[in-house]
Amino acid sequence: MKKGYKRLLIFEIILIILFLLSNFVPSILSNYTKILFIIILLLMFKFLFGFEKDNHRYTKNVCIELIIYLLIYFLLYYLSGIVLSFARTTNYLHFNGLLNVVIPTILLIIFKEILRYMMLRKSEGSKMLIVITCVFFIIFDLIGTFSVNTFYSLYTIFLYIAITLLPIISRNILCTYISYKTGYKPVWLYSLIIGTYSFFLPIIPNPNKYIYSVVELVIPMIYLYFLYKYFKREKDEKVEREYSKKRIGGLIIPSLLVIFLVYFTSGYFYYHAIVIASGSMTPNILKGDVVVIEKIPNKKDIKIGEVIAYKHEDIIVVHRLVKKIIVDGEVFYYTKGDANNGIDKYKITEDEIIGIVNIRIPYIGYPTVWINEL
Repeated sequence: MKKGYKRLLIFEIILIILFLLSNFVPSILSNYTKILFIIILLLMFKFLFGFEKDNHRYTKNVCIELIIYLLIYFLLYYLSGIVLSFARTTNYLHFNGLLNVVIPTILLIIFKEILRYMMLRKSEGSKMLIVITCVFFIIFDLIGTFSVNTFYSLYTIFLYIAITLLPIISRNILCTYISYKTGYKPVWLYSLIIGTYSFFLPIIPNPNKYIYSVVELVIPMIYLYFLYKYFKREKDEKVEREYSKKRIGGLIIPSLLVIFLVYFTSGYFYYHAIVIASGSMTPNILKGDVVVIEKIPNKKDIKIGEVIAYKHEDIIVVHRLVKKIIVDGEVFYYTKGDANNGIDKYKITEDEIIGIVNIRIPYIGYPTVWINEL
């Protein structure tokens, strides 16, 4: 083994041991401390081994490929939300959220992927060093993810492996492969989108944790397979340019579909869809149906007998309007489920009403109900 390999191997093994120990004291590395630690490691790495430029001929094409894969993923992901239900995301778009969550996440991804790339470049194709580099970043991502309670029983160990460990391993294998083949820029693209999209979107699909962990495990491996096949195809520069133009043109339709689907399901459009989770509107609207809500700007135009959607205790309820009462100029609405014996025991204000329901799509939301009842 060359001297440079030995130095890099010793450097990475020492860091792996340090990170393994820090997992038992999560407060050692957290938030900005993690970022500071990565910056220190970058400076140490530059001093010990030097930096190399990120200059790869396939960077642009791989970025385009990743964007296409991610668009297809989000298209299918948000379509699945119609079946698996949606959840509102936590709002981080304020000073404290940006300072404590969004900015640290972005900075950590940027500096971490530069360090990954530098380590891989200095490995000079050594499979052992590439694997150790991947293990190093897996352990780094595991910092603070477990405690003594994680190993309380076989069940908690299984949950940790399935929900946390395996997705982290899958993601780091993909990032290591991309970084080794094309540099850190495509990894920035992939990691920043996957790692931060929930900060900026108002609503995301809400699968249970088991389904989500399977998705987090499988999707990076699918990307890895397609990228592997991509690199297996040899191209000259002319073919590359033509291929790049075609792929850029192919981004338009999936991009528009994803934008439409995200906003259709988020409630910002005039129409949006939800899954019915109970049988209170039987037989007209069944449990597991998907209904489309039409927003009504003037709530006073809603007529008795129409089916309306409204928020009650942070839950969207779809019931039929049966009574309106005006008190001191303010209108209060009362509803009833078609299958219920009596009127709902609460009043609804105009601010709580989302809109009226005119379109019903039978049964396609039933998997949501079934999964949530497990």
